[in-house]
Amino acid sequence: VEEVDAIVDRSGSTVFAEIQGHIDCSVKLSGMPDLTMTFMNPRLFDDLSFHPCVRFKRWETERLLSFIPPDGAFRLMSYHIGTQSVVAVPLYVRHTISFKTAPGCGRLDLTVGPKQTMGRTVENVLLEINMPKQVLNCLLTPSQGKYTFDPVSRLLSWDIGRLEQSKLPNLRGNLSLQTGTPPPDTNPAINLKFTINQLAVSGVKVNRL
Repeated sequence: VEEVDAIVDRSGSTVFAEIQGHIDCSVKLSGMPDLTMTFMNPRLFDDLSFHPCVRFKRWETERLLSFIPPDGAFRLMSYHIGTQSVVAVPLYVRHTISFKTAPGCGRLDLTVGPKQTMGRTVENVLLEINMPKQVLNCLLTPSQGKYTFDPVSRLLSWDIGRLEQSKLPNLRGNLSLQTGTPPPDTNPAINLKFTINQLAVSGVKVNRL
């Protein structure tokens, strides 16, 4: 399981990215099986921590995991992969947010699409924007999913769900702004959360077990 934290600038270039990963096991084997697990590219790993069953010496010398697993579910290892590795963020957001359309009025237009998903389905897509305090309300139309705007916390949430290749989800409409106060100077950050099953973004692959 890998969690990617990335900052992407307006042009779509990745400014910063890091991966926190872990390997979870569910073992139902009789006796005391002695297992060996090898990876295609163990050099990617950084900042590792292992379950006590792993023989650390063999990892240090041969870059393989040698262990007698406990029964049931356990975390075999955790790892970190820093920015020196190229992390391909699998989604993109095309966005236009303007607070200066007319007095007390702004516009918002967002489209989310897949970039490098290796043919996998992207699910649980959630887009969040912490709007500036000048934004009083949002009157938007989503082409997919549903959106909410909390006028107290100023949080705009768009729950997109599953991303279909054929039609890209879009959210557009008007923003109501306080009149008599200057519009926000800068655009807010867009937070995007998603899940992709059976895909390790880092390129880590198990060779054999």
